[in-house]
Amino acid sequence: MADTYDVVIIGGGPGGYNCAIRAGQLGLKTAIIEKRGTLGGTCLNVGCIPSKALLHASELFESATNDFAALGIKTGKVEVDLPAMMKQKDDAVNGLTQGIEFLMKKNKVDYIKGTGKITGKGKVEIAGEDGKTQSLDTKNKKLILIGAGVIGLELGSVWSRLGADVTVVEYLDRIMPGADTEVAKDAQRIFKKQGLDFRLGMKVTGVETQKSGVKLSMEPAKGGDPETLEADVVIVAVGRRPYTEGLGLESVGGKTDKRGVIEVTDHFKVADGVWAVGDCIPGPMLAHKAEDDGGAVAELIAGKAGHVDYDLVPSVVYTNPEIAWVGKTEEQLKDAGIEYKKGKFPFQANSRARTNHETLGFVKILADAKTDKILGAHMMGVGVGEMIHEICVAMEFGASSEDVARTCHAHPTMSEAVRQAAMGVEGWTMQM
Repeated sequence: MADTYDVVIIGGGPGGYNCAIRAGQLGLKTAIIEKRGTLGGTCLNVGCIPSKALLHASELFESATNDFAALGIKTGKVEVDLPAMMKQKDDAVNGLTQGIEFLMKKNKVDYIKGTGKITGKGKVEIAGEDGKTQSLDTKNKKLILIGAGVIGLELGSVWSRLGADVTVVEYLDRIMPGADTEVAKDAQRIFKKQGLDFRLGMKVTGVETQKSGVKLSMEPAKGGDPETLEADVVIVAVGRRPYTEGLGLESVGGKTDKRGVIEVTDHFKVADGVWAVGDCIPGPMLAHKAEDDGGAVAELIAGKAGHVDYDLVPSVVYTNPEIAWVGKTEEQLKDAGIEYKKGKFPFQANSRARTNHETLGFVKILADAKTDKILGAHMMGVGVGEMIHEICVAMEFGASSEDVARTCHAHPTMSEAVRQAAMGVEGWTMQM
C-alpha cells in the first residue's frame, strides 16, 4: 500500500530541504526523496561547503607563511598536511549533513533515500539509491582550470596557495561573467599577482590523457593558431546544468528548455499539483536563492503568500579578497538607459583595513540619479561577503543611498567603507 503525503519533495538540496522544513512547520505531512545518500545537495556535499573549508584552511596557511612576520609573529617552517586538511573538510560536511537529517526528524519530515520520479498527477515512484561523489585529494604541481567564473577562481585560489602552478583558461575576454566590469578588472589584477595565470579569449578544443598527466588543446576564440598546455590535472569549471533528466515531468505536462531548465509560472508552478524550485528553474543557481524558493513554495502550497525577488539575491566569490554584489551593474544600467550616480570608497582609506593590512579592494554603490534609490552595490575586500547584506536589507525596503549614508556605523570597522561609499553618491565622503 502506497504512503500518502501532503507534500513529496524530490531532491534534498537547499531548495528541497528548506521546503521540507517549512512544510513541516506549517503542519503538512511531508516526505523528501534524495538519491545521493546524504541531504544537502551539491552545495553541502561537493560545492559551497567543502570549497569554503579548503579556502579557509589555505588562507590560514598562506597568511602564516607570508603575513605573520610583518605582524611581529615568529614561526618555524609552515607545512601543509593535505590529508588532515581534507579530513577537516569532510568532517564539516558530515556534521552538517547529519544536522539536516536531524532537522527532518524535528519537523516530522520522512527522509527517503532513493531516486524519485513523477508518474502521474499526485504520484511519485522511488527507485534504489545511487549517486557517488569524488573530490580532488592530491596535491598537484600543475593545474589547468577551464572557466574563470566563481568556481574556477575559488578552486584556483585554493590550489595556488597550496603551491600549485595554476592556469585558468576562459572563452570570454574577461573573468567573472555577470560581475561588474570594474570589479572584474581589478580582481584579475589582484589574482594575477597572487599567482594565477589567465588565458582569456581561448576556446578549449580537446583534452588528452597522457602517462605524465594531461594535454589541453586550445585556440583563440576569435580565430588564430592553436596552442597546447600540459598539466597534472584539468578541472572543468564552466558552470552547471539543471539535473532534471528522468524526473517524469512529461507525465503531468511539464516542460524543460534545451538546457533542462524547468518551465514554471511566477509562482513556481509546473502543472496542477507540481512545483519546482532551486537550480532546476530560471534564476541564479545559488544555494541561498534555492532556500528562499523552497520556503516560498511551501507557503504557497499551504495557502499562504510566497515570493522571491531575484533582483535582490546577492552573489559572493569567496576568494581573498572576497567579491560580493547585489542588484544591477553599471553595464546593465547603461544598457537599460537608466541614469545613475555612484559612490566609491577604497579600503586603502579605511582605518580598520589599514590596521589589519587588508587594504585591497573597494565598495561601490549605484543609485538612481533622480530618486537616489539604491540600484546595486559591488564590493571587493576582506569580509565583503558579510557586508553585502546591509545593502540587501536596504534595497528590500527601497532605501536611498542617503539612508545608508546617514546610518551610524561603528568605528573602526571595515563596514564603514559601505557608509562612505553611500556618502560618495552625493559627494560628501568624510574619511580619507
